[in-house]
Amino acid sequence: QVRLVESGGGLVPAGGSLSVSCAASGLAFSNYAMGWFRQAPGKEREFVATISRGGGLTYYADSVKGRFTISRDNAKNKVYLQMNSLKPEDTAVYYCASAADGEPSNQKDSYDYWGQGTQVTVSS
Repeated sequence: QVRLVESGGGLVPAGGSLSVSCAASGLAFSNYAMGWFRQAPGKEREFVATISRGGGLTYYADSVKGRFTISRDNAKNKVYLQMNSLKPEDTAVYYCASAADGEPSNQKDSYDYWGQGTQVTVSS
């Protein structure tokens, strides 16, 4: 059974930093591209960042480029999202997801498994 479990969310002031992580189990982690998405209240789930199987390729949404960094540790079956210079508009539930075809993507439909999400709240 595939499980993706996010952790590390919380409340942070604007301009602050936060790191969230996602622990994967039940899948050959190093074969999967991984992605982070977020969903704010009343809005659709949107792409944040993605990383290739080996970690050599990363892509970001324009809204987070230069502020967020995605990384992975295949030995630990974990993917991370380091978030710096946080803004109130970054407030959302953050989800990690895995893509079985191994290709990093900004499309929700490319991902097969999703975690339950972790809340990130940025106060102004």
